[in-house]
Amino acid sequence: MTTVGIVGVGGMGKTHARHWSKMPDVTLRAFDIDQPRLAEFSKEFGAESAQSFDALLETCDAIDICLPTHLHLEHALRAIESQRPTICEKPLCLSVSECAAIVESVERHGTTFMTAQVVRYFPEFKRANKLIKDGAVGTPAAIRTRRGGAAPKGSGGWFADPALSGGVIVDLMIHDFDWIRWTFGEVVRVYAQALTFTDVEDIDYSLATLTLDSGAVAHVEGTWADPGGFRVTFEVAGSEGIIEHDSRSSPALRTVKAGGAWNENPLSPSDDPYFLELKAFLESARTGSHPPVTAVDGLKAVAIAEAAIQSVKTGKAVKPSGA
Repeated sequence: MTTVGIVGVGGMGKTHARHWSKMPDVTLRAFDIDQPRLAEFSKEFGAESAQSFDALLETCDAIDICLPTHLHLEHALRAIESQRPTICEKPLCLSVSECAAIVESVERHGTTFMTAQVVRYFPEFKRANKLIKDGAVGTPAAIRTRRGGAAPKGSGGWFADPALSGGVIVDLMIHDFDWIRWTFGEVVRVYAQALTFTDVEDIDYSLATLTLDSGAVAHVEGTWADPGGFRVTFEVAGSEGIIEHDSRSSPALRTVKAGGAWNENPLSPSDDPYFLELKAFLESARTGSHPPVTAVDGLKAVAIAEAAIQSVKTGKAVKPSGA
């Protein structure tokens, strides 16, 4: 039996708890500074409440950080130093320098640490990654992704403050930055425009163009300005074909080549991405094996987002830190 300690019992904490609760060999403890919310959470998920983060560290086998982004660094470092296997929600931190502190601590203490980039576990994105690496579209040349819906709020409205969330670029587009890097390789240049740092209120939008080391170009669109509901799309064009996905369409995945086209619905009831992500972390925590998404992966995604922010502010293309 493994005791998992969740810190932060808001929307993402509840999402994780629902899936931890499906694992018969896991028990839950939780901590949040909002005591009434913590009590409600503990009752809903059968979790034992901890009175402090220190108490959570002392009584749990693994830690799951589901706090707002600006609180990740402090809690991640304390969990790593306690040598508790830790999974931390994306984005890893708000800046490359903060991420680097986590990477350094992981290396120094030898703690199992995973960044929760859940899109890698969404079946359409996972299947497309494999198809592309297996050569289904030949040499990839152009990638286009779009993700978003209405603006989220969060406790105290923290999502709306770029100083706390990083805005749509860091909080939302980080998913696609990570998937693109995982699927196509390193990003060497970023040019972006955004509403994030303007006087526009209640919505956010950004469009970033990424140049990859391979020579491929990716256009990444993120929006918190769509009242029609959440939608995700991608299109990958290569020398031999195209792969397309639209979350509002069925079938979910379409591959088109000169010889014809085929459709797939790669989702099955056992393929919930959050469940698969947490299960993969648990396996790493128990065995000490290399986690599938590392702290370095988390840093690299933030480096692309940070370059996009610098591009928005300067109007120039920017090379990601470490590229």
